Amino acid sequence: MKKAELLSPAGDLERLKYAFKYGADAVYLGAEEYGMRAAPKNFTLDQLQEAVDIANSLGKKVYLTLNTVPTNEEVENMPEFIKKVAAIGVHAVIVADIGVLSMVKENAPNMEIHLSTQAGVVNYVTANAAYKLGAKRVVLARELSFEDIITIRKNTPSDLDIECFVHGAMCMSFSGRCLLSHYLTNRDANRGECAQPCRWEWTLKEKSRPGMEYDIGENEGGGTYIMNANDLCMGPYVDMLVEAGISSLKIEGRAKSFYYVSSVTAAYRKALDSYYANPKDWLCPMSVLDELTKTSHRRYSTGFYFGPENAIQTTDTSSYVREWELLAIVDDWKDGVLYCSQRGKLNLGDEIEILIPNGETVKLIPSYIKNEEGEEVKSTPHSKMKFTIDCPIKIESMAILRKPVKE
Repeated sequence: MKKAELLSPAGDLERLKYAFKYGADAVYLGAEEYGMRAAPKNFTLDQLQEAVDIANSLGKKVYLTLNTVPTNEEVENMPEFIKKVAAIGVHAVIVADIGVLSMVKENAPNMEIHLSTQAGVVNYVTANAAYKLGAKRVVLARELSFEDIITIRKNTPSDLDIECFVHGAMCMSFSGRCLLSHYLTNRDANRGECAQPCRWEWTLKEKSRPGMEYDIGENEGGGTYIMNANDLCMGPYVDMLVEAGISSLKIEGRAKSFYYVSSVTAAYRKALDSYYANPKDWLCPMSVLDELTKTSHRRYSTGFYFGPENAIQTTDTSSYVREWELLAIVDDWKDGVLYCSQRGKLNLGDEIEILIPNGETVKLIPSYIKNEEGEEVKSTPHSKMKFTIDCPIKIESMAILRKPVKE
């Protein structure tokens, strides 16, 4: 059995390194041009080369997003850009536009092409058409059920990869093809600039009664978040994802933090590894389910995987579930001392948890905190300050310190 790939987001080099460290087989990322995310820093060509070199050294892969809908002005320079990224050695490009696909074939004939979820592939006829056009992989629309995916898998070539989103934010529009942001704010969602008006709290206004607004009354506070989609979480159903024939399990979140990337990647890595170790009698480890609650998220749902009639698609609040807070990252461990870089305030006496890159956790109450000068302090209030704590267990670098949020 060819194992399913775990595909994680990488908004910058730091997040790429954490994604690989915590178990991703591949990452997807954007360059400074032609990607679908304006908010992340994105990669210069030099950084893209570094990313590919890191991936190659680890036997992993980098996929570049070329999934905007380019304007007439933008397509003029795209052939040269495609040649540059091909020379860098990117392992595949993700495209949504048929014209871009044809330009990739013409200017980088050996480049692997993935057809983006933005293309809205919902049936095997479209998947087969993409294959004939040169796509090695189709990223299916997020609105499909297990039954839909199984049917597509049965009716497509075995060497056509199928990729599906399994975790993260969901867009209220069909496969993210939304005009609402562009209409309301002149920020085009299809070009990486979405203002997310679907997350706003809406009221109803009647034209002939100016100045009067009416709560639609979805929740006790008034107002409605009727377009505010829940987050997707398919961790408990990794077995069904693999057995449906999905080649790559994709985690959403190029704009999310390195902590989110690390935690969620570690959880799905553990779920996949435990499944392949015992596929016949697999049950999702409780530690996986527990880990998936420890990053900031909206209320979870299973999206459309169990059919639209079972989709819980909206949440009645704009706030996130935040039950844990990031404290620090581990730089080194020597002779019972943990060397850390601050990312949040640790107080003496706090019980902390350390997330190790293999997905395991260690609980600890440090007996001291020392600053970079070796002086004992009661807390770590300064951004990215270096500090040490006592830790009897050897901990590898890039482990993450965190603690529960106090109510």
